[in-house]
Amino acid sequence: MKKLLAKIDIPLFLMMVIYSILGLVMILSASSVSAVLRYKVSSYYFFIRQIIFLVFSFVVGIYLVLNIKTSRYKLFTPVLIVGVVASLVGLFFYDMITNGAQSWYDLGFFNLQPAEFSKSILILYMAVFYGKSSKKKNSNLYYNLIPLAVGGVIFVLVAMQPDLGGALIIGGIVFLIFLTVPFDKKNQLKLFKVMGVAVLILGCALLYSGASILNSRQLSRLEFKSPCSRYMEETGYQVCNGFIAIHNGGLLGVGLGNSTQKYLYLPEAHTDFIFPILVEELGAIVGIVVLLGYVFILYRVLKIAKDAKGNVRNMILCYGTFAFILLHLLVNLMGILALIPLTGVPIPFLTYGGSFTINLILMLFVVQRVAYENKHAKLKREMASL
Repeated sequence: MKKLLAKIDIPLFLMMVIYSILGLVMILSASSVSAVLRYKVSSYYFFIRQIIFLVFSFVVGIYLVLNIKTSRYKLFTPVLIVGVVASLVGLFFYDMITNGAQSWYDLGFFNLQPAEFSKSILILYMAVFYGKSSKKKNSNLYYNLIPLAVGGVIFVLVAMQPDLGGALIIGGIVFLIFLTVPFDKKNQLKLFKVMGVAVLILGCALLYSGASILNSRQLSRLEFKSPCSRYMEETGYQVCNGFIAIHNGGLLGVGLGNSTQKYLYLPEAHTDFIFPILVEELGAIVGIVVLLGYVFILYRVLKIAKDAKGNVRNMILCYGTFAFILLHLLVNLMGILALIPLTGVPIPFLTYGGSFTINLILMLFVVQRVAYENKHAKLKREMASL
């Protein structure tokens, strides 16, 4: 194990640890009030649960993910894809049993969210599929569209929960991965034409069918500009209080634990709106440093992808993880700043949540496995050149 850990990307691993600790600190601070006043539990409730999620993720990542060769992913990705599609379909029946629409299975100790697992499983599936396709040099146009069809099915199932934010991120991950696949230029152009026609047909079908993919609550969220002018409305209340938190913090913050907005002004301060609480308590300067840290994490993931040197499977694993983190950052922060409609998307490391945390950490350990394989392959090349 020591030998394995010595060959992973140390800067990325340190950032994973630092940001996990930062997330724990902020979850404790942001959730302590709502845990007691709203949920009637201990002020440490969400903090302790997040520790459990993180410990589980790091243990599985270190002792399992780092020890599985990426070439072996082909053995279980088909089962995982079938499993995630079945679990998403099963939610519709689960909703009828529980008499309420929800996007998770209540397992008692843990709420399992299939939409979160579908993101990482799709990355694994597309990496294995296109890695295998590149080795066989399969130029069949429609064969290479299979992962997009699978991603489209998952996109629709997640959107129907309804979870439009999650669906858009899934669509974004699939599309960005597709852009990184090294197709022949002629085939790539043909594929984009087919995709364009498919999107056009789907759009026309929805338009003329009279059906709406958005419910009334989602439609109301499309009104996202000037949230403080709609402070008493649901569409403005949350975002405006986020603005107030950021304004309160100024450059240096009001001090860790001293946020006023977490006193139920921001009902879910420990989840989607935890970044405004961070800025309120620690200041805009720390907020900017945190954002720069995210940029560094993304840079390390991209570097590992480029070091994969022709291994399409490993490159896509890294590019997919890059897209996963980047899209969550952009959608969360832009929603908070009222630049796009608010969709309830978590921000990496800081947001409380079991399914999201587990998938984020495990995908970063997949990237670490790629880093290990890159170093091993480089050593082999150096030995062969002697």
